[in-house]
Amino acid sequence: MEFLADYAGFLAKTVTLVVAILIVLVALAVLRSRGRRGGGQLQVTKLNDFYKALRQRLEQSILDKDQLKALSKEEAKATKAAKKQPAQKSRVYVLDFDGDIKASATDGLRHEITALLSLATPQDEVVLRLESGGGMVHSYGLASSQLARIRQAGVPLTVCIDKVAASGGYMMACIGEKIICAPFAILGSIGVVAQLPNVNRLLKKHDIDFEVLTAGEYKRTLTVFGENTEKGREKFQEDLETTHELFKNFVARYRPQLEIDEVATGEVWLGMAALEKQLVDELKTSDEYLAERAREADLYQLHYVQKKSLQERVGLAASVALDRFALTWLGRLSQQRFW
Repeated sequence: MEFLADYAGFLAKTVTLVVAILIVLVALAVLRSRGRRGGGQLQVTKLNDFYKALRQRLEQSILDKDQLKALSKEEAKATKAAKKQPAQKSRVYVLDFDGDIKASATDGLRHEITALLSLATPQDEVVLRLESGGGMVHSYGLASSQLARIRQAGVPLTVCIDKVAASGGYMMACIGEKIICAPFAILGSIGVVAQLPNVNRLLKKHDIDFEVLTAGEYKRTLTVFGENTEKGREKFQEDLETTHELFKNFVARYRPQLEIDEVATGEVWLGMAALEKQLVDELKTSDEYLAERAREADLYQLHYVQKKSLQERVGLAASVALDRFALTWLGRLSQQRFW
């Protein structure tokens, strides 16, 4: 028993020492990350090589030796002929935007666009694979302004939507000279919404006062805790209508073929119906479009990676875990609904 007690004491001291060392190391890492400036780097992937690798893997699995040998000779002959008469291929720059409510992906998008505009010409093309259900007006306004830089530079912009481009997502999509979407993608929602709870009556019930002091008649129109007035509601609604009008004018500027009052009702449409409304120009998945372009152009996927501090990496890991948990249960609920 005395031996076990001594061993337990030794083990406790060892664990304490290890934990103390880990705490010191984490603290040093945090201090070092604070002292560094946040930077990032641009990753460039040639998608032609990706498609070629897919094809070659399939050929190796299906074709026999004689067929592979004949195919190899044909490719060698074609490569030799191309070297003799080299043709300048156009370039296609592929960008991805997966939008949340704050359009956080704009941080990377702005750097990707700055990079490609330093090299792209009107003979090239930019393809944006866009997925977004919309969010904050000012955030998506900035994201849209970044895409407008491509149009202003005279470089063709094609927007591909496989799942959803609604509200702020469509604000971005409409800047494309060509909009392509999958048949069952969701588009539209050209409208503005704002909602907030008000617990003023609950506070009054419990004899709790909440004071709202402002300088400026409309500094606060609607509040969560204060008592809202009809005048404040009218002003808030007026602001929403103004924002909606600006949204409509923005879309009409880039898509003049639209009957804007017909589509700017806040409704959404699936791809097939969106084509009839002229919200899109063609029904096709982004994979199909890019595979076609890869036959005649060099495709380069750009992705700006921002270096993250230790705190951000820890927070990101926790966020991913929560997202996976939420998606798992959401998927189970959806399965039960459609069984």
